[in-house]
Amino acid sequence: MIQETIVTSISASGSVHIAPMGVHIENDSFVILPFKPSRTLDNILETGHAVLSHCDDVRIFAGCLTGRRDWPLRACEHIEGFYLTNALAHVELGLLRREDDPVRPRLVCKAVHSAMHRPFQGFNRAQFAVLEAAILFSRLDRLPWEKIQGELDYLAIALEKCAGERELEAWSWLLNAIEEHKQARVAP
Repeated sequence: MIQETIVTSISASGSVHIAPMGVHIENDSFVILPFKPSRTLDNILETGHAVLSHCDDVRIFAGCLTGRRDWPLRACEHIEGFYLTNALAHVELGLLRREDDPVRPRLVCKAVHSAMHRPFQGFNRAQFAVLEAAILFSRLDRLPWEKIQGELDYLAIALEKCAGERELEAWSWLLNAIEEHKQARVAP
């Protein structure tokens, strides 16, 4: 199973990095598969820790991908690290082992501590659409433009029906960044 979550990590010097990521759940392990090169990868290998922040504010997913990484954080209880202040729950992780790969190493982690902060009320279709658009954005250099545009057109239907202010803001960030990327690809 893959959970879409926010991974926070810190460098050996204490610099915090926030990244949306699909984390694989395998039995009682959490497998993080960052692409090389990656600040998340470097940080986890330097410190041996990461934190999963489970949240329902899709602006954080879209924001991190479009350069908005200044989200309020709280210090962890059992490891050196931080979780999102508005996380519904967080899991503090310790690195068990690294399984190397030239593209995406597997970082197998174990929960050191977890905490529930607020109940999850469920995603609406617009939140799901933003998450899917964020995933598309993260793959702009690997997918054909026709597929991206077709997916965005379909996702926009749910957004139009179900979005609140947060979802509309996140969607606009992603569409603007996608358009900038598209223009940069066709620029001489």
